[in-house]
Amino acid sequence: MNILNNRNKRTSIFKAVALCLIAAMSFTLVSCDDDMDIQQSYPFTVEVMPVPNKVVKGQTVEIRCELKKEGDFSGTLYTIRYFQFEGEGSLKMDNGITFLPNDRYLLENEKFRLYYTAAGDEAHNFIVVVEDNFSNSYELEFDFNNRNVKDDDLTIVPIG
Repeated sequence: MNILNNRNKRTSIFKAVALCLIAAMSFTLVSCDDDMDIQQSYPFTVEVMPVPNKVVKGQTVEIRCELKKEGDFSGTLYTIRYFQFEGEGSLKMDNGITFLPNDRYLLENEKFRLYYTAAGDEAHNFIVVVEDNFSNSYELEFDFNNRNVKDDDLTIVPIG
């Protein structure tokens, strides 16, 4: 009789352990999700070194830019375009490509230089838009005043 009680206790313990394992596995399988959450789209900005605020006809201004990304996804492509809404001039990329207004160009490097050449005597205003293939964009506005102000009224105060 003692043997039957031990056998019943062992089978009861085995059944309890098996039931606990099955419950733990079912909770584990239910909590798993087949869809992996992979972030592809990351915000970014474009940092620009200071540029002069005045440009005269025929002068070229160098605009040094750097793309600052909050994350990196290998499939992200960046494009650049510009639109000039005041003045006349041309914008070139450091690789020699001359931009046409509102045409998109592939941005190949995170650090790049733009060269704006003024073709007129008036003020020059244009925007540069950098976009990625996930519909994120960053806009830069450039405003070059072209007033020909002489420095005759300049007052020099000696130090000391």
